[in-house]
Amino acid sequence: MDVHSHLDNQVVEQSARPKPFGMKDKVGYALGDLANNLTFVISAVFLLKFYTDVMGISAELVGLMMLLSKVVDAFTDVTMGQLVDRSQPKAKGKFSPWLLRMSGPIAVATVLLFPVWFTHMPMGFKIFWMFFSYLLWGSVCYTGINIPYGSMASAISSDPIDRTSLSSWRTIGATVGIMVVGVILPLFVFYKEPNGHTVLSSEHLAIGAIICAFLMVGCYLGCYFMCTERVKVKKLTVKFSLTKLLSSLIHDRALIGIVLSSLLLLVTQLSLTGTGAYIYPNYFGNVSAFSIATFLGVIITFAFTPFVVKLSQWFGKKEISVLSSLVSTVSLFALYWLHTHNIYVWFVFYAIGYIGIAIFTLVCWAMITDVIDANELSTHQREDGTVYSLYSFFRKIGQALASGLTGIMLSVVGYSSTTAFSPNVVDGIYDITCLIPAVSSLAFVLVLWFLYPLNKKAVARNVDALRRFRANNDA
Repeated sequence: MDVHSHLDNQVVEQSARPKPFGMKDKVGYALGDLANNLTFVISAVFLLKFYTDVMGISAELVGLMMLLSKVVDAFTDVTMGQLVDRSQPKAKGKFSPWLLRMSGPIAVATVLLFPVWFTHMPMGFKIFWMFFSYLLWGSVCYTGINIPYGSMASAISSDPIDRTSLSSWRTIGATVGIMVVGVILPLFVFYKEPNGHTVLSSEHLAIGAIICAFLMVGCYLGCYFMCTERVKVKKLTVKFSLTKLLSSLIHDRALIGIVLSSLLLLVTQLSLTGTGAYIYPNYFGNVSAFSIATFLGVIITFAFTPFVVKLSQWFGKKEISVLSSLVSTVSLFALYWLHTHNIYVWFVFYAIGYIGIAIFTLVCWAMITDVIDANELSTHQREDGTVYSLYSFFRKIGQALASGLTGIMLSVVGYSSTTAFSPNVVDGIYDITCLIPAVSSLAFVLVLWFLYPLNKKAVARNVDALRRFRANNDA
């Protein structure tokens, strides 16, 4: 069907006199992902370490729990996407009111992830609490706030340059969150035992989780008050069809490409950061190196932030992501081959390996709005929440795969709280820290290049088609 045909009542309408898009929106949107990462990263980096070293649960079981929880997310993510799309817009907008509703629950759920008060409970109860708290946190509370937050970007502005800018500022906020959890927190939550081994302090980690929870709520409120939804999206009234949803996923190459790419990129990023809680204190014997490595990632991300919008305009978001990730892949495989004990050599190759992660992270949120635009052209229906829920679900699978694979591979190399510093085990920790992200980075390059169809020319063509249609429809 031609794009000039009639769209249903879900078509986006521009508000009469919206406030101009500007710095207030950018900073506000950045605060939203700063809040997201205060909870997301503390789980990705420390939860596996907490349950293996403090609660005495095997790494394999923790990893399997994280993978199995995604079965629940398959239902809760799509349900939340439908709730968002079918919610009645308020004066503030359609998406931002969810930030007020869910900021408190996600803060509480974050604290419950690290139950230091249950360390002396029976093992069966510890396993039950691990499953219960992780599902409450990820499948209910994080889903309930992240999907409307991510969907809100397409309502803040319809301009692709503004959206790329929002994506960059979102990444700035996320990077600050990574810095708080990955740079500052390790210096606070690890300590040296008399035998020289660096171990995790469960009490300090719990205090850190409480501090992150309070900061998180403040950041979500900042996002709510500073962002303006200019593109008014009506309540979705079309009857939900699971068959149609699955069909759109199967037949939409752009959606398949972006969700698989994001899944693989997250495996690359989170396996690097997740194994950091093991390789730096156990292999290198230097917990400060954990903070330095995380800070290197922050510096690299900030270094590319001023240039990513122009690079995207000149070469395309897909193109710069593929090239930078190819460089990262080579660097990570080289790091595995070197098997270095020199922390400075490690930092050099680690920094190069982070370039692809940084660039894709800066543009991926703009890429999902490109996918939503392409989906609207194809279906004549705007479903930001539903599309974003699918995207969010696959990102969660990426998180679970990173933690799950790390947990399973730690068990394979023989890691436990009693073998944590054995020579063979720490060598195995080094190997999996390099190989898991190297293989996933290579898979990311192949998927994004061969499967994802929205290159620079295709995005420009879709934006032009939607502008012509909307102008025609308004007239």
